[in-house]
Amino acid sequence: MKIVIINYGAGNIQSIMFAVERLGFKAVLSNDPDEIQKADKVIFPGVGEASSAMTKLKESGLDRLIPNLKQPVLGICLGMQLMCNATEEGNTQGLGIFNVDVIKFSSNVKVPQMGWNQIYNLKSDLFKDIAENEFMYLVHSFYAPNCQYMIATTNYDTEYASALQKDNFYGTQFHPEKSGDVGEKILENFLKLSNKE
Repeated sequence: MKIVIINYGAGNIQSIMFAVERLGFKAVLSNDPDEIQKADKVIFPGVGEASSAMTKLKESGLDRLIPNLKQPVLGICLGMQLMCNATEEGNTQGLGIFNVDVIKFSSNVKVPQMGWNQIYNLKSDLFKDIAENEFMYLVHSFYAPNCQYMIATTNYDTEYASALQKDNFYGTQFHPEKSGDVGEKILENFLKLSNKE
């Protein structure tokens, strides 16, 4: 199985590579459109700031490529947010895969939300054999509100979508690669998805 992690200068790439290796697979880092298109699974990571990340995607033409991929694609953290229509972070236009706008947490809570929080209302094969209310690791100041694509919910100041799915596109606001055994199981579930879904 060919697994490609999209390389556009995002921060948490090594930890994702190690997590994939621990599951017995090998991932390659690439920003080559041809190689990304030929992959069985694509991981779209993200740690950083939305507008500069989007600029890098545009420079390499990946902003046009990613929404047209046909195999399972997993956006993580900022990767998931960039798959949405837009984000308030830097007033950035996203890739428009998920028809929802990412907004900032209110000043009622400590921002960023950093640390462990629960996920519940789990739907989709991404959460096969995952119990409700497991704890996942999150670091973020912006979030996707509840919407039709929501496959997991988290509460921090308000309920929001901590995972999204539309067709072959999946997104997690939390970091599965930093969320212990449960996070690794979610990554494994992603790698086992059939390309038909």
